[in-house]
Amino acid sequence: MLHTVNKSPFQNSALENCLRLAREGDVILLLEDGVYASAAGTVKSSLIEQAVRRHAVYAIGADLKARGLDKLIKEVRIASYGDFVDLVEKHPVHAWL
Repeated sequence: MLHTVNKSPFQNSALENCLRLAREGDVILLLEDGVYASAAGTVKSSLIEQAVRRHAVYAIGADLKARGLDKLIKEVRIASYGDFVDLVEKHPVHAWL
């Protein structure tokens, strides 16, 4: 399963809900304001630091750049929009709102 999260973890509980219900080996994709969850050194960093132990976690590179984020949690993988398409083709998708 591919879980997409496009809301900031600082303003919405979508990421926390996603992580609570995602199964071992599911993939998490952070996009739009969801990429704020991939920033290192925040009060929400522990969510992703724990998630990368059970899931591949991706963040869309263009969304990171648009928000000026460059200090990321080490294990977060940077994805292009092409990578996003590849992930959608490989997995059923659940969008967290």
